[in-house]
Amino acid sequence: MAQLMLGKDVNESLAARVREKVQEAENKGVIPGLLIIRVGERESDLSYEKGAVKRCRSFGINVRTAAFPEHVGEEELLAAIHGANEDPAAHGVLLFRPLPGHLNASRIENALTPSKDVDGMTDLSLSGVFQGKNLGYPPCTAQAVMEILDYYRIDPKGKRAVVVGRSSVIGRPVAMMLLQRHATVTIAHTRTADLPSVAREADILVAAAGHAGVVKGTSLREGQVVIDVGINVGPDGRLCGDVAFEEAEPVVSMITPVPRGVGAVTTSVLALHVAEAALKK
Repeated sequence: MAQLMLGKDVNESLAARVREKVQEAENKGVIPGLLIIRVGERESDLSYEKGAVKRCRSFGINVRTAAFPEHVGEEELLAAIHGANEDPAAHGVLLFRPLPGHLNASRIENALTPSKDVDGMTDLSLSGVFQGKNLGYPPCTAQAVMEILDYYRIDPKGKRAVVVGRSSVIGRPVAMMLLQRHATVTIAHTRTADLPSVAREADILVAAAGHAGVVKGTSLREGQVVIDVGINVGPDGRLCGDVAFEEAEPVVSMITPVPRGVGAVTTSVLALHVAEAALKK
């Protein structure tokens, strides 16, 4: 039976760091502020927004939301981004993605001042992740994976890591962050030939493909550490991850559940980034 790596335990450790930075900012007369920009009303966005607002406010971070309809025009959304860039009360900006198809996502994302990009979406922020340089902030979920590994004292150095998923939001950034920690990294995906055999090679397996149950028990072996980033809705209407949890738990040594795993840590990382951005003002 695997040890569960619970987000709430990691959060307790992160909370002390966030409160320290918020207090440091307040001592300088600065109240950290987050602006959330949301287009449409996807259930996943609304759920994350609710958790982020609650978590950030618990640390004394001001949070505001600018919500736009699904059919918002590109210039209107760009105007909101430019307004956020000039807003001294918004130290960090979170833009929910993916954006609707009629919008030029790259143009909109890169309109944000990188110093306010607390979720690693601009090209400059991502280049910092890929080059191992301090050029902004990594995506919150990717850093949450690393925070979990650190809390449970799992050192990636010298280990074989397999990341199932290649998105610029999670898969590729977390692969680069593992590489910087001296893991030997393979990026796999849903079109990888014989994915189960590739996944079984991993000492650390990060599932971030966005497909429920893509990693089954046949893809796993004893001794593995499994970080399940996926958030999907199963046939029964309940949240589930990319890993078939009931098949994995009896086999692997450690695993994050869904929910109560990575998602719970992501909002704390977001709060940490906002507090750090406020300190740079």
